[in-house]
Amino acid sequence: MSVDHLLKQACEWLKGTGPNSDIVMSSRVRVARNLEKLPFSHWANKKQEKETMERLEDAVTGVELMRPSLSVRMAEIDDVDKQFLLERHLVSREHITHPEFKSVVVGDREIISVMINEEDHLRVQVMQSGFNLQECWRIASRLDDALHKKAKFAFSSEWGYLTACPTNAGTGLRASVMLHLPSLVMTKQVSRVLQAITKLGMTARGLYGEGTEAEGNFFQISNQITLGSAEEDIIDNLERIIRQVIGHEENARKTLMKQNREVLQDKIWRANGTLRSAYIINTKETMSLLSMVRLGVDMGLIGDIDRRAVNELFILTQPAHLQKIEGKVLSSAQRDVKRANLIRRRLEGR
Repeated sequence: MSVDHLLKQACEWLKGTGPNSDIVMSSRVRVARNLEKLPFSHWANKKQEKETMERLEDAVTGVELMRPSLSVRMAEIDDVDKQFLLERHLVSREHITHPEFKSVVVGDREIISVMINEEDHLRVQVMQSGFNLQECWRIASRLDDALHKKAKFAFSSEWGYLTACPTNAGTGLRASVMLHLPSLVMTKQVSRVLQAITKLGMTARGLYGEGTEAEGNFFQISNQITLGSAEEDIIDNLERIIRQVIGHEENARKTLMKQNREVLQDKIWRANGTLRSAYIINTKETMSLLSMVRLGVDMGLIGDIDRRAVNELFILTQPAHLQKIEGKVLSSAQRDVKRANLIRRRLEGR
């Protein structure tokens, strides 16, 4: 299996299924681990980084849960492939910025990806469609147990699992949920909601995590601290807060339908019409318009396209995906033309 093979399949988390999938795009659980007796990635020399990569590649690919899988060394792929993996949420920005002695192992359905030599030696990530944190944690826990049989990780009886960043110490667990909140944005309530969750120990980021904007009205909400809390408590607390956010978005959608139905329909159908007729379109405009079309699908205002098709367009229209589809490097202007063509064909069912 190669990076090109991934283009032939849909990411598991884009299926548009699972609990509350009209608002929750995906759920993710990430576990950070470091090998004992080896320096953390930021302090290791080249020889130690290479040793860590090779040891953990063998350990991860040797686990039954990861068979079959795709193993990719970041220094051995080009910039388009690196960006492609980032767009699919299989690696982080940090993982592609300094690629030497870094790798990723991806499960065959893209539910699991394991980054090696990111900020920590090991970053296990599990993603599922919809509001499915418990299932993500179950899979991550199984993989973590299996890896413990193949490697010894840095652990303190006082502090728990040791990590490069102190906020990840303890359980090493970061759970997050990707939410589509267009109605809260339109009713200008989203800032108040996000401020409230911050006070509860959570953080909100954009579609591609730390340092990114909330394009397409997508917000990634996750726990900030892992130290001093059990895994189950972290998951339960996040689930409780996400249910509240879902409730706020549902109420905002009802308010829009009741008080501003014509305005809402106009925004949705203008977005739909633009996407079906545009011959040149950039990424930012695409994300904004697809967000409105997805809202229309979820609210039953658009019936000739399903949620999964819209979800896939969010990824297929990204720069690296367009270039992988075309099989060559494209300029920004060329991508804008190809993007519009792809959207028209997909929305017409071709």
